[in-house]
Amino acid sequence: MMTITQTKTENALTIQLAGRLDTITAPELEASLKDNLAGVTELTIDLKELEYMSSAGLRVILSLQKRMNGNMQVCHVNETIAEIFEVTGFNDILTIV
Repeated sequence: MMTITQTKTENALTIQLAGRLDTITAPELEASLKDNLAGVTELTIDLKELEYMSSAGLRVILSLQKRMNGNMQVCHVNETIAEIFEVTGFNDILTIV
């Protein structure tokens, strides 16, 4: 299960994820963002409460990174998710703050 909280101000969107980003919840994240990215030039993904991320979650994150043309940052990455990013090479692709 995953909870998605979105905060939008003008051209910036912050997404807070809590729980598990996996095969079951990744399509839910994609669907919730489909219409909300219009006009967004700065995207922040807050992973403070994310416990687990599967390859399906990585695919969504990569898709968002490509769509935002690098105007995306990931913050509050815990040790478990940081290790996943490191093993997959995502730490070289993403802006992690």
